[in-house]
Amino acid sequence: MPRGLWASPHSVLPSPTRSSPPPGRCEAMRMLLADQGQSWKEEVVTKDTWLQGPLKASCLYGQLPKFQDGDFTLYQSNAILRHLGRTFGLYGQDPQEAALVDMVNDGVEDLRRLCSHLIRHNYEEGKAQYIQGLAGHLKPFETLLIQNQGGQAFIVGDQISFADYNLLDLLLNHQVLAPGCLDPFPLLSAYVERLCARPKLKAFLASPEHTNRPINGNGKQ
Repeated sequence: MPRGLWASPHSVLPSPTRSSPPPGRCEAMRMLLADQGQSWKEEVVTKDTWLQGPLKASCLYGQLPKFQDGDFTLYQSNAILRHLGRTFGLYGQDPQEAALVDMVNDGVEDLRRLCSHLIRHNYEEGKAQYIQGLAGHLKPFETLLIQNQGGQAFIVGDQISFADYNLLDLLLNHQVLAPGCLDPFPLLSAYVERLCARPKLKAFLASPEHTNRPINGNGKQ
């Protein structure tokens, strides 16, 4: 039985000219599953369905995404990512690497929260200031690459981790939000190109499941 993934309702905010929802918090999970050669069944919850209430009431925290594998159900996007990381051996090769993977993922989430606040609450007035400060938020990831085999491998160790997929999703989104934002970071730029060239991930990124999704729910970039 394929795994099930329910996309979060806040990502279903299509503009009048769009019919596909943005990636939301599920895109790193999709990348991971696709790159690992896994199949999954996805149900995108419409805003109308969510507002009816029963589905929201059935969710543990009253929110999505929701992940289901047989009788096992899991909520919270990062808990799902960590579970997939453990399941497929994408959580470092020892306790120290696992701790570093967690640290990277927390750093990704810090920047994701800032970006989400900009998109939802302060886009018109705050975008220029956000982009001006973006390099300071991206520099730690460049530093981590420098410290790990001179930036020729992954963000931690020499095997891909769940944090790589989460970071890649964030960086791809920022390349749309702020084209050229990775230009000052040659290792990050090469890292994105290297990950996107992985055959199964490359095929997913070129598929309608990815390309037909707008970046943001507010219809802006």
